[in-house]
Amino acid sequence: MDSKGPCEEDDWEWTDEEDPSPSGKKVPSCRAVNGEVGPSRPRLVSHFIEMGFPEEMVNRAVKEHGEGGMEVILDTLLTYSVIERSTPALDNSSSKSVSSQSEGDIVDEDTSNMDSFGDEENVEDFSEKDKKLLQLVEMGFFADDVSSAIDRCGPDASFLELADSIRAAQMAEESDGYLSQPQESSTDEDEKACSDDPPREKKKRVWLQQRRRRRQPPTRARPRTRAEQPTCSLPNPMVGFGLPADPQRATRRELPEGAAGPPYFYFENVALAPKGVWETMSQFLYGVEPEFVDSKHFCAAARKRGYIHNLPIDGRDQLHPVPPLSIHEALPATRKWWPSWDRRTKLNCLQTCTATARLTERIRAAVAGAGGDPPAPDVQRFVLEECRKWNLVWVGLHKVAPLEPDEVEMLLGFPKNHTRGGGISRTERFRSLGNSFQVDTVAYHLSVLKAIFPQGLRVLSLFSGIGGAEVALHRLGIHLKVVVSVEISEVNRNIVRAWWAQTEQEGTLIDIADVQEVDEEKLKELIGRYGGFDLVVGGSPCNNLSGSNRVSRHGLEGSHSSLFFEYFRILDFVRSFARGRI
Repeated sequence: MDSKGPCEEDDWEWTDEEDPSPSGKKVPSCRAVNGEVGPSRPRLVSHFIEMGFPEEMVNRAVKEHGEGGMEVILDTLLTYSVIERSTPALDNSSSKSVSSQSEGDIVDEDTSNMDSFGDEENVEDFSEKDKKLLQLVEMGFFADDVSSAIDRCGPDASFLELADSIRAAQMAEESDGYLSQPQESSTDEDEKACSDDPPREKKKRVWLQQRRRRRQPPTRARPRTRAEQPTCSLPNPMVGFGLPADPQRATRRELPEGAAGPPYFYFENVALAPKGVWETMSQFLYGVEPEFVDSKHFCAAARKRGYIHNLPIDGRDQLHPVPPLSIHEALPATRKWWPSWDRRTKLNCLQTCTATARLTERIRAAVAGAGGDPPAPDVQRFVLEECRKWNLVWVGLHKVAPLEPDEVEMLLGFPKNHTRGGGISRTERFRSLGNSFQVDTVAYHLSVLKAIFPQGLRVLSLFSGIGGAEVALHRLGIHLKVVVSVEISEVNRNIVRAWWAQTEQEGTLIDIADVQEVDEEKLKELIGRYGGFDLVVGGSPCNNLSGSNRVSRHGLEGSHSSLFFEYFRILDFVRSFARGRI
């Protein structure tokens, strides 16, 4: 990742928030690594100055809190920044000295998961960065994380790319520790932490009014940090109802009344979703509890996802041959160059964007500078942090590189060249692959359908992406009698059509671009023509947004319904029709 700040061209900088080490020690700035911190300036002060804060502001914050807590100092600096920007007299002076810090950075987590902008302010005069920041905050992300992602990916980055960048940074930062502790028992305190959110609408209204009127905000408690936020626990390890080789895996579960199939449904979302999202989706999908699975148990890359479905869980079987489960098994050429101090065996979640050439050159220079010896601990920490964040692998002496699209295809379980050719650019390949299912994981869940539907399946595939569910069913040997694929991306539709032809499918493929076209009349027509659907599968609204749907999304509670509600609308009609209620 390219750093921003005074050392942008030839140095690096780290932030304490990005340090995944359990020690919690501050990682030195680029100048500290190179021995350039002057004797008269404390290293902590230099660290925040290189982040873009004015020296006077940094000195004031350090004097107020001492040098013990970087997180407290950062929160104070963000608060100082918005106070200066909200005072008209300072608009053209000190505010300019704060580099790349959006005024949205001081919006605390209590402004997340908001319904909509309402009538508090006309947002037409917002910059594009502010609009994106507010929408992502409404989706439940932290404002400082969003602002950093926009700085990393650029103001023109899509919501998909920003969300992926945020998740990648969070996963690298927490190194699998953020999601949860093992769920040995459920306590009243845990349930209360998931439900007792403080009021949000008032705080957001205050922030919007401050921006419009440019008045100094009243004194209030500092924003809570991510570590202080109550979060709902996710299982650790994230293995769902059990892995293929686990003799203790569950084989039965009780579904809520009215949830049993057929028609069966299968819906995926990112596990680390904004607070309240899983509860809401579960309530809409007939009260079915989600099954959380990390795909690192099925391949060499992590992909933490939740699945709400009404499929049986007895009789599951995994795809064969079993895919490589470690980096060196999947990418054997990397073994020769892999340093002993890089102990990664799994890749992180595969993204829609890749690291820059400038970052890989910085890493090469840093490692080569050690003269053949292991780099200094601070340099190792920096290199490993970036390698985890961007899934960099060792391809030569001191050289790391991003994964190639065909390597990502293999890790996700797609056939070779699935996304290659046909006018599809390299960037589009990464974007499409980063938003797809992990085929081996999904196939393990869907494998029970082979015995239930020996003559084949009629599938309604919503937000199909590049056809992960269809590929999984095909690899399981399940005949696809009918697939109605709803996908707004023309690139993705072309990929699915090409795969359908190359695999010589004997069934019928119908693709529809806009989910809004799938109204009741269209559904009645399709059901009448094909006799209904056996499976309604849907992708993640956090990952598979495309086109205008992505821009207009305000979260599950927003003024514009997310794609999840379109999924539920269509699923509920199909199930009601099959049960004779329509």
